[in-house]
Formats: sequence, C-alpha cells, structure tokens
Amino acid sequence: MTDKPTSDTQELLLERIKAELADSFDEELEIQFEEERLDGLVAEELAQPGRSGAGLDRETYFRELFRLQHELVRLQDWVVHKRLKVVVLFEGRDSAGKGGAIKRVVQRLNPRVVRVVALPAPTEREKHQWYFQRYVPHLPTAGEIVLFDRSWYNRAGVERVMGFASPDEVEEFFRSVPAFEGMLVRSGIMVVKYWFSITDEEQEFRFKMRINDPLKQWKLSPMDMESRVHWEDYTRAKEEMLARTHTAEAPWHVVHAVDKKRARLNMIDHLLSLIPYGDVPKPEIELPDRVHSPDYVRHPVPPELYIPEKY
Repeated sequence: MTDKPTSDTQELLLERIKAELADSFDEELEIQFEEERLDGLVAEELAQPGRSGAGLDRETYFRELFRLQHELVRLQDWVVHKRLKVVVLFEGRDSAGKGGAIKRVVQRLNPRVVRVVALPAPTEREKHQWYFQRYVPHLPTAGEIVLFDRSWYNRAGVERVMGFASPDEVEEFFRSVPAFEGMLVRSGIMVVKYWFSITDEEQEFRFKMRINDPLKQWKLSPMDMESRVHWEDYTRAKEEMLARTHTAEAPWHVVHAVDKKRARLNMIDHLLSLIPYGDVPKPEIELPDRVHSPDYVRHPVPPELYIPEKY
C-alpha cells in the first residue's frame, strides 16, 4: 500500500511543479530577453525619426502567446486524430521575422507531428530536376503539419531577382504553381501561405543591428546584403507573385510584421482560425508503479564519464 503523502511532501511536490512550469516559461523568456538585448544594443545609435518603439507590453504578449500555444497543442492533437495534412509556407523579405514566428509555433509542439523544412540552395542535380521535385518529399502525410521556412516561391523571388532563373523559367513557374497547389489541395493537403511584410526602413534597422551583434551576424549572408540593393526589384517581384498566385484554393495571407510580437500573435491566431478543431477524447493516463526486483543492484557510473560541473 502506498503511504499517504504528508503535508510536507505535498508542499515539496507543489514547489517542484511550480519550478517545472517556470522552467518551461523561461524558454520563451530567454528568447525574448535575447531579442530585447539585440533591439537595445545599438538602438540609440540607429534611432530613426518616425520609428516607433512602442509595442505590446510583456505581460500581454506572454499571456496571449502562451494561450495561443496551448491552442496550437489542441490543434496538433486534432490534426493527428483526424489524420489531416497541412502545409504552411512562410515567405517574406530577409529579416521580416519568419524564423521567429516559426520558432513560436513549434516551441510546444511534437516534432514528430510538426516539422520545419528549410532547404539549402539546390544541388547541381536538383537544378536540372522538375522544379517542384525537391519539395515533394517533404510534404506531409496524414496527421502531420509541415512548415516551410521559404518554399517553392524562391523562384518568384530571390531566383528571379538575382538572375538564378531565366525569364522563361519564371513564367513557367507562374503557369505551373496554381496547378501544383491545386493538386495538393485536391489530394487532401491544406495549403496556407503567409507573406511577412516589413518596410524598407525596418529592414535596414534590423540589418544594421545584426551587423553590430556578434551573436546575430551568422544570420547575414551575401545574398541578404544584395537584397538591400534590389529592394525595388523584390517589391515588383512580390507584387506580381501575389497577383498571379493568389487563388481560391491556396490564397495568400499578408502579415504586418514591423512589430514582431504582434505579428507572431496575429499569425498564430489566424492559423488557428483556418482549421476547425476541437478536443480529442483521450483515455485517462495513470502512471504505473515501478517494478522492484530484489536481486537488482544498481552499479555506480564511473566518475570519468560525467561532464565537469562548472555551474
């Protein structure tokens, strides 16, 4: 028979539960503090007239973020239960906040159900394949959500602007992509497309802060630098892309992303609104008693196997 827990034992257990919850929240706090550190690192140096620093207060942001992440867990369970297939594309200019939004979406979710796909530049072999071929293996099966951190729309953006695709290849893409996405939808895959929109001034501000922060410099590539030169070319390419690939089956959704916190909350809230979901019936879970074998003796781990405990 299990002994009835004493009040002291219950209090210790409660404290451990509180500490575990706090540790979970600290994951997001650590990310947010890092972003605030970055924002303040050179903010005075880079301060620009008309650039508002006012945003959501921290309490409101975290309250809504945790609430929405709880709903994402419910959505995830529903997708598995109903064996749905969902693809979410994240597109936008460099530094528009796509990565930060994706990070908040997947933070509390099961990586076996919700996957992030961020493909590198195509290999020499992939350059000669059917354009969509390298994306197809990453599409979801039943009970999965796949988030593309940039997608086949590279052809309509960076490949077009930087000359990696010919005008004929770009035109063929525009002819093919509505049919391609239509086939995905008819096969049972829900296609959601987000464009994260920021201003010229905001992108310049974020780039300069990354240049001055050694922890963020890895995010800058020569292609990012070129994107500043070709701002207007990217704008024209984006406008044509939205006009020619916004369809009833796979429409575009534009996210105002100058305020990163609001952009994340609005995007997650919108995604939740697109997929009707509910509670999934679950059996009550009981932790089984541990089996104790009287002849089992636990052997000590050799001290040299432990890492140094510096903290």
